[in-house]
Amino acid sequence: MKKTYLQTSQLLLLAGAVMAAVLIGMALPVAAGLLGDSYARLAAVPALFILGALFIFNRHLLLLMIFFFRASGDIVLESTRVGGSGGVGLGGAINALIILIAILFVVEKPKLLPRRVIVPWLILMAVACAGVVISPDRGAAVKIVLSLSSYFAVFVCAFYVVRSPEDFRSLIRLMVASSILPALYAVVNVALNAKGGLANFRLQSTFGHPNIFAFYLTLVISLGLYMVKSPAFQLNQFKRIVLIGYMVGLFGLLLLTQTRSAWIACFLLFFVYGVMFERRYLIYLAILPMLALLVPSVQDRVLQLDSGNTVQTYAKLNSFAWRVYLWESGLKWMSVTRYLTGYGVEAFPYYSQTFFPLAGTTKWGAHSVFVQWFFDTGIIGTIAYLAVFYQVLRMLMRFFALDRLGAVILICTLIEYLVVSASDNLLAYLAFNWYFWLLLGMGCSVYFNSEAFQRESAGKKRRQPQAGLQQGLRQA
Repeated sequence: MKKTYLQTSQLLLLAGAVMAAVLIGMALPVAAGLLGDSYARLAAVPALFILGALFIFNRHLLLLMIFFFRASGDIVLESTRVGGSGGVGLGGAINALIILIAILFVVEKPKLLPRRVIVPWLILMAVACAGVVISPDRGAAVKIVLSLSSYFAVFVCAFYVVRSPEDFRSLIRLMVASSILPALYAVVNVALNAKGGLANFRLQSTFGHPNIFAFYLTLVISLGLYMVKSPAFQLNQFKRIVLIGYMVGLFGLLLLTQTRSAWIACFLLFFVYGVMFERRYLIYLAILPMLALLVPSVQDRVLQLDSGNTVQTYAKLNSFAWRVYLWESGLKWMSVTRYLTGYGVEAFPYYSQTFFPLAGTTKWGAHSVFVQWFFDTGIIGTIAYLAVFYQVLRMLMRFFALDRLGAVILICTLIEYLVVSASDNLLAYLAFNWYFWLLLGMGCSVYFNSEAFQRESAGKKRRQPQAGLQQGLRQA
């Protein structure tokens, strides 16, 4: 009987291999025509097989590899697209893998997820899917919702990858290490552009836009500060000096991105740290901005805010005044009847050519998550979006009992994200959002698996029967 079973299994395995070979053989001519002579697209084929093998045999290792290399991947992944900028490439396959891994994690062990932070996400995803149905540009809307789904998936994966403070610190190290390749690439970028001058140069490194690189650097610098100041990492003197030197280098790269909102976010982080932990950092913060203004590109970027603030014929607006004009145009154009539900996901860029006098032939995003999300999904969608942050913030506040410094870093990161969201298209920055939601998920997971949470849950269970008994006595 056992021999027959083995023979049947071998025959099924052989039949499956033959079927796969036939399908691959049929697909190769089509794939060759689509891939053309692009080395990146050709390399994407074996990369897909490697990712598939890791997905089958070791999902945990696959996740760690993705989180380590994703910061370096925008340029490479963009070059693997088939069908132009709106096509599908290796990046889409990685996004699908992340979502699938999160689903499998939940199916296998659903109790590892706390309902209090997952339910708001599910409501937000339901609102987003409804926004796709009424969207005037469903293709663009589907892409945004898939990106949002991947952020949710990364947040969920954090609860399965990080189960203890040791896991938390290991992932922190990995996230900081993920910046090494982008930092080296950025140094090369600076060296190549130094001859022509850096006055109008904005550093973007391996990312698709300087702003994405800037927000990512702000996140890494925050984690670097945590590693240097937290005794839990047990850094020796040499490692501490190397890490501090590396952070100083990242500060220099951050200045070269010329992203003012990221500069402000970084300043606020160190200000809060100085107030709560080391007051001498407030002295550094008083001196460093003055030193930064000695850099011509930084000085020009700050002085730009003093001109171009008035909408006039042939006048050039500065970036902030341009944003305000865009927001005013969109919100004034909105019908009051759409305040509750909005016009559908990605409706703002679609209608921008109608309501924005400076649009020309470009479909402009709102450059504000709140303005665009209100325009697209109305009051319902905006409340659902903020509810996600509210529930995460509540859990991170309880993280104080476990790690005061870590809680401050995480809460500052969350607040910085919301502040920057007011003036940037942050939802579209996929790579940065992955690291952001991974970090917040890690913090929530550590608290969810702590003894403090278990005691809190046990206390609630004891109070519920007592409350029910008292209510019954009153009714009697």
